[in-house]
Amino acid sequence: MATPETHVEPLSIGEVAERTGLSVHALRFYEREGLLVGPVRRTTGGRRRYTAFDVDWLLICVKLRESGMPLADLKRFAELVRHGPGNEAERLRLLDTHRQRVDAQIQALEECRSVIAWKVGVYAEHLARGEAGGLWDPTA
Repeated sequence: MATPETHVEPLSIGEVAERTGLSVHALRFYEREGLLVGPVRRTTGGRRRYTAFDVDWLLICVKLRESGMPLADLKRFAELVRHGPGNEAERLRLLDTHRQRVDAQIQALEECRSVIAWKVGVYAEHLARGEAGGLWDPTA
């Protein structure tokens, strides 16, 4: 992860949108909702200027949201990070709770995939034998 000292050029909101996959609208929403770790700097003309650290943080946020972390939890996580050292145990609890939710989702998806694979096998076998007629036929 970059540190504030490692960025060379500040990035525009469009550049950050391109690097993170978030829309400009979503970036403004993240800022408005307090999901960023630090304040977004602005030019004298009011244009947002992001650092490499901001991009790294947003990439983490994207993965947390894609994995289903509730917005309230992401907001709390950002708040904890903003407050700095001393709350690592709470950050860990929040992330571990989310990891457990993701693990449960993965387990459920694996069970679904197993049923689908079984059903694909049934259909493939029947088609290979030329006996596909009547499979789940409600009119039979």
